[in-house]
Amino acid sequence: MSHGRLAVAVLAGALLLPAGAVAQQEVAGARDFPLIKRYEGSRLIGYESRPFDTVKLIVGKLTLGDNGQPAPAAVRELEGRHTRLLYLAPSQRSSLEVFRNYENELAAKGFTVLFKCSGEEQCESVGAEIYRVLYPPTKALQNNELSKVAFNVPAEPHYLAATLSRPEGAVAVSLYVAVDRSTAFPETKDRVAVLLDVVEDKPMEAKMVTVDAATMAKDIAATGRVAVYGLYFDTDKADLKQESAPSLAEIGKLLKAQPDLKVYIVGHTDNVGGFDYNMSLSQLRAKSVVDQLVQSFGISPDRLKPAGAGLIAPVAPNDDDAGRSKNRRVEIVKQ
Repeated sequence: MSHGRLAVAVLAGALLLPAGAVAQQEVAGARDFPLIKRYEGSRLIGYESRPFDTVKLIVGKLTLGDNGQPAPAAVRELEGRHTRLLYLAPSQRSSLEVFRNYENELAAKGFTVLFKCSGEEQCESVGAEIYRVLYPPTKALQNNELSKVAFNVPAEPHYLAATLSRPEGAVAVSLYVAVDRSTAFPETKDRVAVLLDVVEDKPMEAKMVTVDAATMAKDIAATGRVAVYGLYFDTDKADLKQESAPSLAEIGKLLKAQPDLKVYIVGHTDNVGGFDYNMSLSQLRAKSVVDQLVQSFGISPDRLKPAGAGLIAPVAPNDDDAGRSKNRRVEIVKQ
């Protein structure tokens, strides 16, 4: 090991402090993620916490997409509690030193690295950095203007994606470290910034009330369709989860009470992911509902036809979690 690498190894781990150890001004209401220490002397300049969110985790190099724009070769789409932290490291620190400290901290906590890159050649492609692909610099965190310019002209980038399995639920981490070479913003000039995204595998709170058979019958008679929100699927999967049983039972009750009723079972998704992907997923989910109605409730398959509408028929904007949750639904449509 060279003397330079040895110096980094000695520093790594020693320069990460527990939450609350830095007496600098912080973003109001912000706090470190309890599992991961911050780099000593860092200032938390951006913070966002969402109880349930969809997050794209880069696990492959950037490539040129069909639309001519850079895109990751491999992405994992995660759902759960999302915490985003943006730190500004103290001056006179290199991005490699800061990155190695975080890398060692994650390794010590038992994280497994899924993908890692360093330098412009590995972390960039066709003139775009990983940071700009998934985290547009125009978006401020918690109304903090400083967070817009932290990576204004990023250099010496380092990135990793890692996961940790634990009894209370898996945790995924996205870590991006780079130094800002812009001369336009004195506070971030030649300073290392750290963007840390943490996704905890936590189920979404079920807020939708199960629609009973009588209400379904009334809506179908009035409008020819009814939206059902009590059918649940794992992310990127078409298998119905166990908590879907009450809604399935009500659909079965409806169809048994009206033996002449024939319906389309239509799957709908939000806009996360590509068009073809969502069309296929919604079709598979609709078929899964049909299969359960046939197998568990004895409904004749001649009365049921699955269809996938994907993302083309939203009932709310896909701009936030609330809207996307309304768009993820199954509709029963009278034939």
